[in-house]
Amino acid sequence: MDPLPAESLLNELRAVDAERARRAADPALAGRVHALKAYQQQRFAQTYADLLAHPRYEAAAHFFLDELYGPGDYRQRDAQFARVIPTLTRLFPAEVVDTVARLARLHALSERLDTRMAEQLPSPGVTPDGYAAAWRACGEPAARQQQIDLTLAVGGSLDRLTRKPLLRQALKLMRGPAQAAGLGALQHFLESGFDTFKAMRGAGEFLATVKQREEALARTLFDGG
Repeated sequence: MDPLPAESLLNELRAVDAERARRAADPALAGRVHALKAYQQQRFAQTYADLLAHPRYEAAAHFFLDELYGPGDYRQRDAQFARVIPTLTRLFPAEVVDTVARLARLHALSERLDTRMAEQLPSPGVTPDGYAAAWRACGEPAARQQQIDLTLAVGGSLDRLTRKPLLRQALKLMRGPAQAAGLGALQHFLESGFDTFKAMRGAGEFLATVKQREEALARTLFDGG
């Protein structure tokens, strides 16, 4: 993926803000979105129970579960993204900027799809059948594939960062300036991701497993299984 220019990154974050504004104006929709996110996190935990229990992959699986699939509130991190974007390339190495770009694009796409699916749910009580029906009503198979591809791209970017021995030290040295600039949440994400993937000693098998299972799940849901 080509690095996103600053304006494109800002557009991704504006899209997330627009989704949040829609939900804020409709508490019932906001409740269904939160329930949907919680259901998806639970689904991920079940799908990857073996990786979550595997000594080598446990930390990476938890990182995906908490940072990419969870119902957590990422407003602070998003606000930091938006504030730092105008000077992002001066504050962080190019490889880090690319990782942030991938994450921003994934976040915007996931938020849009979550809102669309939540609009199809009859109530906050998400069931497997209701989830599958909402998935098919939402449609957009190309967007679903892009969502998987971007998830893998974020993981791949973090894995590549671990192959640059000086980058971890650079991130450590940036900790103070990042905190002073109000970028603590962004700094935490980068350091946590780097350390998690470094400890895995190669993410190829982990990411291949995620790709196979997520694509199989998407096919099953679209087929009505």
